[in-house]
Amino acid sequence: MSVRALRLVLGDQLSFDLPSLADLDPARDRVLLAEVAEEAGHVPHHPQKIAFLFSAMRHFAEALRQRGVTVDYVTLDDPANSGSLAGELARCAARHRPAEIYVTEAGDWRVEQALKASGLPLVWHADSRFLCSRAEFARWAQGKKQLRMEFFYREMRRKSGLLLHPDGSPEGGAWNFDADNRKRLPKGLRGPLPAQFAPDAITAEVLALVAARFAHHYGRLDGFDYPVTHAEAEQLWAHFLDFGLAAFGDYQDAMAAGEPYLFHARISAALNVGLLDLRRLCADVEAAYRQGRVALNAAEGFIRQLIGWREYVRGIYWLQMPDYAQRNAFANTRDLPAFYWTGDTRMNCLRQAIGQTLDYAYAHHIQRLMVTGNFALLAGVEPRQLCDWYLAVYMDAFDWVELPNVLGMVLHADGGYLGSKPYCASGQYLKRMSDYCAGCVYKVEDSTGENACPFNALYWHFLMRHREPLQGNPRMAMVYKNLARMEEGKRQALWARGEQLLARLDAGEAL
Repeated sequence: MSVRALRLVLGDQLSFDLPSLADLDPARDRVLLAEVAEEAGHVPHHPQKIAFLFSAMRHFAEALRQRGVTVDYVTLDDPANSGSLAGELARCAARHRPAEIYVTEAGDWRVEQALKASGLPLVWHADSRFLCSRAEFARWAQGKKQLRMEFFYREMRRKSGLLLHPDGSPEGGAWNFDADNRKRLPKGLRGPLPAQFAPDAITAEVLALVAARFAHHYGRLDGFDYPVTHAEAEQLWAHFLDFGLAAFGDYQDAMAAGEPYLFHARISAALNVGLLDLRRLCADVEAAYRQGRVALNAAEGFIRQLIGWREYVRGIYWLQMPDYAQRNAFANTRDLPAFYWTGDTRMNCLRQAIGQTLDYAYAHHIQRLMVTGNFALLAGVEPRQLCDWYLAVYMDAFDWVELPNVLGMVLHADGGYLGSKPYCASGQYLKRMSDYCAGCVYKVEDSTGENACPFNALYWHFLMRHREPLQGNPRMAMVYKNLARMEEGKRQALWARGEQLLARLDAGEAL
C-alpha cells in the first residue's frame, strides 16, 4: 500500500497532538524522527541536553509504535545517516514516495529555512501548542515602535481567561504581582528534594552513545536524571505543584550556594520539547490558587512566565528573524571569557552559576540574567558568542526562546526593542538576592582595589561608557543622577578599576 502522508516530527515536537500528526492514518501514513549531527553539533551542546533530546525522541517513537503508528527512526550512528534533517527527510521521501509531507513550524529559523530550501513539497502547519500564533503576534505588534511584554501579557490573560473575574478584571485588582516576588531566601530555608528519574534501557543506550560521540563537549554527563517521557514529565510537574509552587512566588529570584533548583519547577525543557502542555499547566496553577493551596503572587508569577514572557519572546523571534540575530546595539566585540566553559573563576557567584550549569545543564532565570548575563553585559561580550553559549549549555535552550532572551533581555543588544532598560547591576544586587558573597574572596562592599567585587567597578564603567545612549532612558534617570553627583576622583577610580578588569579579561585571565 502506498504511503499517503509522511509526517516529520522534530526533536522539540514530541506532542501527540502536534498539528502535523492530526488525522494520522496508521495504516497509510508514516512518521519520521531523526537524530542528526547537524543539530547535535552546530553549537557544542551540553552532553545532558543531547542525551535528553535523543532519549525523549526514542521514547516518543516507541509510544507512537505502541499506538499502531509506523515510525521511521534514524539514529545518530546509523551508517546511512546524512547528517541533516533535510537530508533525512529527502531520503525518507525518496523511499516511500508519499503524496504529501506534513511539517509543523520549527522552533529554529535556521532549521525551518533548511527544510524550505529542500525542494520537497511540504505542507506546513502552525504550531498550535502555543497560545499566540506567529500571525497573531505580528498583528499585535503592527504599528508599535517598541513592544512591551506587560501589555502583551494582559492580552494573553484576556484571551485565556486565566486569573480573571467574570467582568474581565484581573484577580487581586492588578495584572502583575512581580513586586511581591523578589524576597531574599531566609537563612536556613532550602528547596525540596528534586524529583529524579533513573535512566531506563533506552536512556542508558543513549548515554553510552553521547559519551562516545560528545566527550569533547563541556558539561558533565553522569548523574543524568531528567524526565524523558510524558509520564515522567507529569510526575515532575506534580512534584512542583505539591512542593514548589507555594514558595515559588516569594523566592523565584533568590539564589543560594549549593541549591541549584530551590523552588523552581525544572519543567522548561520538558515543556519546550512537548512532553507537557502549556494550557494544562496554566489551568493547574490557577486551580491551585482558587483552591487556596497557593498565594496569588505565586500563581500569577508562574502563569506570567508561561503565557507572558515565553510567548512574547517567541513572537519577537519570528517577527524579527533573521536580522534580529545580528543586532549589537553597543557594538560589543569582547570574546566570551574562557571560564564560562569551565567555571574556573574566583568570583563565587559566577562559579556557582556556571558550575551548576556544567553539572546539570540548568540554572534558573535570575542566575542566567543577573549573574552570567549581567557579567557579560558589563564586560561588553560580543552577542553572538554569548548567545551560542546559552544555546549550548542549557537543557531548555532552543533558538526561538534563547536568542531573544539573551540578545534582547540580557545584553540589550537590540537597542531596547524587547525590554525597556538594560538589566545591569552591581554586586549589591547579588548580596541582596543570594548568599554567594559570603563565600567569595572578593569584598562586595568595595568598588576599587584588588580585592573589590568586580561587578561594582564594571557596573559604573558600563554606565560611563554607554552614557550617551542610556542617560535619556527614563528608567535609568536615577542611576545617572547618582553618577553625576559622584565625586570626580571616585569616578576616575571606578573607571581605572574597570579598565584594569577588562584588560585582564582580554589577556585571558579568569578574575
